Amino acid sequence: MHSTQSKRRSRVAKHSMGAMCALAASLACLAGAGSALAANHPTGAYAKFADCPLANPNTELCLFAQTESGEVVIGKKTVPIVKTITLQGGLHEVAEENLEFIGAEDGNTLSKAPQPVPGGLLGVVAPSFLPKFLQESFNEFINKGITGVTATTELAGPAKAVGVNLNHLVEGEGVALSLPVKIKLDNAFLGSKCFVGSNAHPIVIELTTGTTSPPPPNKPITGNVGEVKFEEEFTIVKISHNSLVNNSFAAPAAEGCGGIFSFLIDPAVDAELGIPSAAGHNTAILNGTLNEGVAEAVKASE
Repeated sequence: MHSTQSKRRSRVAKHSMGAMCALAASLACLAGAGSALAANHPTGAYAKFADCPLANPNTELCLFAQTESGEVVIGKKTVPIVKTITLQGGLHEVAEENLEFIGAEDGNTLSKAPQPVPGGLLGVVAPSFLPKFLQESFNEFINKGITGVTATTELAGPAKAVGVNLNHLVEGEGVALSLPVKIKLDNAFLGSKCFVGSNAHPIVIELTTGTTSPPPPNKPITGNVGEVKFEEEFTIVKISHNSLVNNSFAAPAAEGCGGIFSFLIDPAVDAELGIPSAAGHNTAILNGTLNEGVAEAVKASE
């Protein structure tokens, strides 16, 4: 335990662990869900890591990360992140500055947090000249019921498909985190298998804490490492107000919307969203908070 803490202090000094930890805060966008309860019971400050994959001998660090705000723009449609997305799991250093993500102990790696799509099926929102309370009432009516649509981001592959590069993360340039994802659109009319992106044709989002360099018409945007706080003698790092961004990825056409009528409904969804959309027409901004803990310390707290 002592050697692990010493090693961690050294890495903090060398690599600015605050920057390293920021990447997982916006994994808006990772893997699988399960229903079994976690077998771990960490206590105190470590309780948040209850779903850390401690049974996996490769787990060196535990993650509990929440994306609390931001937005995803696909083609013509902007979907604000208004429901917190929780990512939990572990990390294994497969090589220097290269981390492999390990899914949560019970499979509940990424919480399902459907985000309301403004305008729903009708694709309309309240006029901006209306008073705020009327705008809210109008949008609530449109975004609920049979016209309401939600968008849920899922990983298009296993958790280990996530790519991590610590050098790029610390330097604030290059690809720090690569996420292959798909977006599930839910509505009674669209059915349960309406997706933008798939395991075979994922939306690949390469996130950075630095400044992007997208093709036009998008313009560069900049992420943020966040604010770093160390707890429990360097065995926990908390990063708040962090942001990972990308606005140079492409998005494919929709598939499976409307069930057996997908050959009719898919084109309608494509027209509404403006997809497929080439690189330079889409954006991901993921803001949140990350807690990272040393696996040995988490386990010792049980």
